[in-house]
Amino acid sequence: MEMKFPPALLEDWMRDYYFDTDVDIGSSGVQEFSLRDLRSLLGISHEELDGVVFQDSRTLGGPEIREAIAQRFAGGVVDHVSVTHGATEANFLVMNALLEPGDEVVVLDPLYQQLYTIAETLGCRLKRLQLRFENGFVPDMDEAAKVIGPKTKMIVVNFPHNPTGATVTPEQQQELIRLAAHAGAYLVWDQAFSELTYEQPPLPDPGRFYERAISMGTMSKAYGLPGLRLGWCIAPVEVLTRFLRLRDYLTLHLSPLVELLGRRAIEKGDLLIGPRREQARGNREIVESWVNESRGQVDWVKPSGGVTAFPRLNGIDNVSEFCRDLGGVERVLLVPGHCFGCLQHVRLGFGGATSNLQEGLLRLSRGMARHQRI
Repeated sequence: MEMKFPPALLEDWMRDYYFDTDVDIGSSGVQEFSLRDLRSLLGISHEELDGVVFQDSRTLGGPEIREAIAQRFAGGVVDHVSVTHGATEANFLVMNALLEPGDEVVVLDPLYQQLYTIAETLGCRLKRLQLRFENGFVPDMDEAAKVIGPKTKMIVVNFPHNPTGATVTPEQQQELIRLAAHAGAYLVWDQAFSELTYEQPPLPDPGRFYERAISMGTMSKAYGLPGLRLGWCIAPVEVLTRFLRLRDYLTLHLSPLVELLGRRAIEKGDLLIGPRREQARGNREIVESWVNESRGQVDWVKPSGGVTAFPRLNGIDNVSEFCRDLGGVERVLLVPGHCFGCLQHVRLGFGGATSNLQEGLLRLSRGMARHQRI
């Protein structure tokens, strides 16, 4: 069967506006680090970098980077870890390794597109678990119990959630695990924002409780290293074994330089994540004040995790056209909700520099004043 992927709406938008605007309040990561920053914060010497030999690495990753990921995220079980080219490759590998045409896959709605489009393109049948604004974008577990059934092959979630910033409690995580186990389904948990939470500690890896759980992580969000293109997948050995044949035809392995920098960043992750989390926490309060001062022009659910909010813009007829105008006139990147199937919303990122956020909100208010319905 020929695989024909539909347009990736978010990536299309970012291609048009990410590099050609001056102020970014649409992206979903924290402020990026430079190599100079990494060397200073993590104590990486010139000698350590000079010692990198550009030989091939192993298919599932070198032993040192796998060990670092296992110790921080997988309870020390190295055999359950594979490094990948970002979480995007991990998602592609998981779905191509485990799904077949006709399989039933339960996904959140809204959801980052790549977390469901690959399954859809493979010929799977999607069932959607709605995340509703009036419920704070938190899944209704009674509804989840009705959507997840004996025919469900895979359940795909991402908490903290992109784009809304909602998350679940440990009890709700356990309920999702119970539902997956009852159905005998794989539970795929995208943990891109797992270490960016505000009111509660990060959720544990679901693989510690369920043998058919699979999680994916990345250095692109909480670590501020999107250009490193390093991600990982934590899964049972038999699942990772299926990855080998796919990677032989795709990416083969990662660069040893990427693995070195990634390992050092993960080993001392708190030095990178701690300051960025606190910056984002303060930025979240700035966004809350901006929403409160909007006099009903903006409604939102205050994010519990991640660095994106999903506010609803009131009184603007075409939010997508508004975001295009904002990019062209105000030189501001803001992601329209059509990229997530929600036409009246926008994804607003608050993980960057505080001065950038403040300038972006000022220009956003100026743009809204031009477009607001009278």
